[in-house]
Amino acid sequence: MSDHRQAAVRDRRSEPTSPGHRGPRRSRGDAPPQGPPGDLPPPPQEKAPKGRGRKQRRLSIGAWAGIAATGVLVLSTLGGYKVYRDTLGEFQTVDLSGKLGQNRPAAVKGALNVLIVGSDTREGDNLKYGQKMADAGKRTDTIILMHVSPDRDKATFISFPRDSVVEMPPCKSETGAPVAARTEMINAAYNEGGITCTITTIEALTDIRIDHFVEVDFTGFKNIVNALGGVRICLTKPVDDKKSKLTLPAGWHLLAGEKALGYVRLRNYGDGSDIGRIKRQQVFLSQVVKKATSSELLTDPAKMLNFITTAAKSVRMDEELAKDTNTLLQIGQSAQKLTASGVKLITVPWGPHPDDPNRVAWVQPYANQLFAAIKNDTEVTPPPDPKAKPAVKREQVRLQVFNGTDTPNRAREVAAELADQGFVVTHVGNARPATANVPTTTVRYAKKDAADGASYGDAVAARLSGDKRTPVAGKVKPVTTEKYVPAVAPPPTPEGKAPTGPVIQLVIGADWPGVRALPKIPDALTDKVVDSKTNPCS
Repeated sequence: MSDHRQAAVRDRRSEPTSPGHRGPRRSRGDAPPQGPPGDLPPPPQEKAPKGRGRKQRRLSIGAWAGIAATGVLVLSTLGGYKVYRDTLGEFQTVDLSGKLGQNRPAAVKGALNVLIVGSDTREGDNLKYGQKMADAGKRTDTIILMHVSPDRDKATFISFPRDSVVEMPPCKSETGAPVAARTEMINAAYNEGGITCTITTIEALTDIRIDHFVEVDFTGFKNIVNALGGVRICLTKPVDDKKSKLTLPAGWHLLAGEKALGYVRLRNYGDGSDIGRIKRQQVFLSQVVKKATSSELLTDPAKMLNFITTAAKSVRMDEELAKDTNTLLQIGQSAQKLTASGVKLITVPWGPHPDDPNRVAWVQPYANQLFAAIKNDTEVTPPPDPKAKPAVKREQVRLQVFNGTDTPNRAREVAAELADQGFVVTHVGNARPATANVPTTTVRYAKKDAADGASYGDAVAARLSGDKRTPVAGKVKPVTTEKYVPAVAPPPTPEGKAPTGPVIQLVIGADWPGVRALPKIPDALTDKVVDSKTNPCS
């Protein structure tokens, strides 16, 4: 790195650094807490640096709560107000065509995935938040994946800590210039390549296709919160922070304008960590959603017009979304079922980075399990057919898992995955003939169970990746078999009785597609979720 480059990094104090370069340090209170709370096994622990006088990095939060409010709420309300079509022309746009590469995750129908970023640009009305940084360009400490379910009645927000050290792939900047691959903090993608590199990086890390993006800056955030009439938050202790220009006693407050911006930019509060700040902002966003989905806003055309007009002028988004009025309105109409109770917020499972405790590493397999759950939430739930039989539930299925291949331990590994999803796995074993691997994975039931065997088999087939497999009549005789004992005892069935339906066999073949993740936040992460029931004063 040249001397000029090093000086630029020192001047731009939120600039990312690689694990090998210690970079600007947090104060003692700003190191990540020691490992993820709850039941996640933490990675090897490192002690936070000691000593006085360490500079705390400037927060350039970008006010992500306003972005997320725009991303969800504009889409969820436009459908009921077609008279506001002309407002859509107010959006600032970016043309992404040809800049995201060829190796993207497959596009899917159903769910909607929007990347949300906060910009700390000091241009225009934002200049008063740091005149010394007027020529420093844009950075983001705010990267969120907003996932709206196929039925548009639920939304999940995943926050990516700015200090996450990741493998950033090669990408193209917003101008089309190449940006080299590197191991770097995740916000380097935006700092170096703008929104295009950020999308490419998040897609590479999560294997989730990003459909659209929304970006907001400091002034845009204030405008959106003001249009909502302010947002109620609760402080556990008094605040007197000169850097964020916020002085408030403990208790509940209605925040708007500069005070709302000061709250989401707040640094010296709680444990002083970025993770603690993210948690406060998630609570703030849950209150934003509650306010914006209230009948007070949705049933008042004048307030709604003001909110949508303000949001349109306060954000930047991809050209494809902004110009496709019909798609925006269709999404809005389908999203009218979204309520505050259907919104969940969570941070990527994390722990201190082994090379630098001031940086963050994602904890596996929990991070990938979370991404898989989001990726698999793609199917629209059909309306119930009063004439159809109720679908068989997973906990009603007795299942035998047999390995028809020479891959060792596969039956037990698959059994564990399916048991975690609720199936009652009774036996595992070997079903590989002496001559060769079984070529095709099959789901089987006894011929005597023809009346309902296929329905029970469908419950298993639905959890396999790839194309849906049709259950086959006729069970196989395994070479070896043994009772399956799960590592963790399963919860009792709702009826308190063991299932009595037909026994289903899963015979794993050479084409084994894998088990599809459930489209919900994994059980191991549920205590990390912020939602409308979270007490902001706890």
